[in-house]
Amino acid sequence: MIGIIGVIAVLVVLGLSLVITRLATVALTLTGMSRESARFQARSAFTGTGFTTSEAEQVVRHPVRRRIVMMLMILRSAGLVTIIVSLILSFVGPAAGTQKLFRLAWIGGGVLVLWLLARSRAVDRVVSRLIERALRRWTDLDVRDYASLLRLSGPYTVMELHVDEDDWLAEKPLHECDVQGEGVLVLGILRADGTYLGAPRGQTQVHAGDTLIVYGRGELLAELDERRAGGAGDRAHAAAVDAQQRALAAQDRAEARSERQRRRAERDDASADEPEGAS
Repeated sequence: MIGIIGVIAVLVVLGLSLVITRLATVALTLTGMSRESARFQARSAFTGTGFTTSEAEQVVRHPVRRRIVMMLMILRSAGLVTIIVSLILSFVGPAAGTQKLFRLAWIGGGVLVLWLLARSRAVDRVVSRLIERALRRWTDLDVRDYASLLRLSGPYTVMELHVDEDDWLAEKPLHECDVQGEGVLVLGILRADGTYLGAPRGQTQVHAGDTLIVYGRGELLAELDERRAGGAGDRAHAAAVDAQQRALAAQDRAEARSERQRRRAERDDASADEPEGAS
């Protein structure tokens, strides 16, 4: 019985470890880090690997990111001890060799299932959205150093997008990507060699390894970060452009109504100020 409890404990702790690193990844993303950088830093902190990178320096200098990483370090210590104890419990006792092999198979199968779930893009998107909604509702992690300067509010945010070789953005000029048509503004591009291009123009080429600093709606930026090259990516772009056109049309109508109301109020005020008996 103790051995079975140990097997269950190992799988539960491993599953919680995946959830914790996913939670930290989304939390770091909300502070403005790219998804790839956030995932790397979360796993590095939780495993205690301790890579020294420019992103690690950004974590140290940012108070919210620093608190997230410190929490990961604390949880890692507790989780590692629990896994070791659970593994010991899984194989102690008078169980026969076949029973121990059976337990080992359960652990191996459970680890394989957890690994497949961790690698699934569909699961990653669903879990990340749920975690992001929870963090936005019950925490203030999306408070950034530049929030007051950019007047960030509602769904709009600034985010880093790391461009991989198979990304839809890779090896295209900005005018061909037309992310502005989707409602996304490219504020700058950080090249792989460290060169920074501020306010890039339409003919600027996007290369694999670049990091784009972009402004737009959070859910759209997350989709753009996951968008891959090919027909599916082109269709996603067309759908995003169409949605942006509808949003702009609705915004224009709302602005026109507001302008009419403002002019009507001005006319009413002018009429009220006219002296009685004036013609």
